Amino acid sequence: MKKSTVNVRELTGRLSCCLRLVKAGLIVEITERGKPLGRIVPGVASFKTRIETARHAGLLSWNEQKLKLRTLVAKVCTKKTLAEIVVNNRR
Repeated sequence: MKKSTVNVRELTGRLSCCLRLVKAGLIVEITERGKPLGRIVPGVASFKTRIETARHAGLLSWNEQKLKLRTLVAKVCTKKTLAEIVVNNRR
């Protein structure tokens, strides 16, 4: 995904221009004294695009593999639900 960088002073003066860039699908990175401060990202994006954006921002790491189904660790052999058992044990 393409990215555009703008400092805080420019952002206040050119907000509508920056929002047009975001509408076009670009990420606008806001800097203050050359250091990243925040980002404006497109609001309507596909799941894959949001995952890629978060990955590039360093917010997550994902190998794109689906999770494997796990086998049951324990089975409740009473008429009570697991939630009821947990609540009773907390008292």
